[in-house]
Amino acid sequence: MIKTKNKLTLEEFLVLPEGEINYELVNSEIIPKMSPKKFHSRLTRVLLQLLSEWCGERGEVCPELGIKLTRNGRDWVPIPDLLYISVEKFPPDWNEEGVCSIPPELVIEIISPGQTFGQLVAKARDYLDAGILRVWIVDSQARSITVFYPDAPPKTYMENTPLIDSLFDGLETTSERVFQLAKIP
Repeated sequence: MIKTKNKLTLEEFLVLPEGEINYELVNSEIIPKMSPKKFHSRLTRVLLQLLSEWCGERGEVCPELGIKLTRNGRDWVPIPDLLYISVEKFPPDWNEEGVCSIPPELVIEIISPGQTFGQLVAKARDYLDAGILRVWIVDSQARSITVFYPDAPPKTYMENTPLIDSLFDGLETTSERVFQLAKIP
């Protein structure tokens, strides 16, 4: 595990060596990202597959890719469980290594053991304030997907209510389908 005593700049954070643990930069400090558990991993796999099938040539879906953003006027590098960036923002010939410097249209966070819905709601607001257009919080306990918008109240999708969004033309699923495919009881 990387330990630091001092606050880090974005430049210092970006040159840290890679390790077995992913870190996020929050308030100039490095914070370890939780290690996914079984349900979390299954949900990540299913959502990655569903979004990749829909995405095709529209853009790119990436698991656990750090994003260079600003939060409360400071550099922030979160690592969402999944993100989607359209080709208009993320051209196919883009070959930058490291964290993504382009805010995606969608980030997905899956609640892990030890995290609360409230913690991720605060993070969703930070994502929206940083220019991300949609944030999905996936809750395996409630079997729900809550979608956050920059200009409307969040909406929670449960059971067989279709999750449809004009931002993602042609993408349609339900939380029930996601949880069934992930084999979550």
